[in-house]
Amino acid sequence: MISEAIDFRFLLLENYKKLKLREDELAVIFMIDHLIGQGNPFITADLLSLKMTLGVKEIDTILAGLLTRGFIEYVSQGKKTVTSLNPLKEKLFKEFQMTSSFEEESKQSKHVADMISNVYGEFEKLLGRPLLQVEFSRIREWISIGYTDEEIINALKDALNKGKRSLRSVDKILLARAERDDLENEGHTPLNKDWDKNLEETIRIAKTPWLDQYDDDDDK
Repeated sequence: MISEAIDFRFLLLENYKKLKLREDELAVIFMIDHLIGQGNPFITADLLSLKMTLGVKEIDTILAGLLTRGFIEYVSQGKKTVTSLNPLKEKLFKEFQMTSSFEEESKQSKHVADMISNVYGEFEKLLGRPLLQVEFSRIREWISIGYTDEEIINALKDALNKGKRSLRSVDKILLARAERDDLENEGHTPLNKDWDKNLEETIRIAKTPWLDQYDDDDDK
């Protein structure tokens, strides 16, 4: 059942068009919800007509449509049959979850895009040249790993202060800081072990021309 912390009526008003509900159906649903809240477990067309301007036959047709489309149900509780809006509430709750998930993903995507743009701009400004496509890719990799834009930019500044201008230098500084943080926080680090396991790949990357094209220091 939909969480009590979420306003059913608000969600219904926000989403009834998506669910392809008409306004007369919406009015009937609201009245059903009202009558259930007033202690009427079994809602009939006759009972609804006493509270609404719609006729009994019209309401009966609407109820049949809501039942067929899975918005309401009639449930047996002991010897009684009660009217339930739980199917509709479940649909609204799923819609709410999907919308919330999409909005959260959109926010995260925008945040990552802003970080990447910030790093690109700072790197080009600090290096005094446009970045190469492979350098763009490397920066995106750092961000996908979990480094913040501030950590990446500071690592470049440290490399430049040491007279080193390659992304390989930045990579080493980021790795060293990650190892240091692991040691301080956990007492050990898996990074050295992983680095050794991938030594062959590390050497290959180190020898890739794009990394050395602007490398005046040739990290040793």
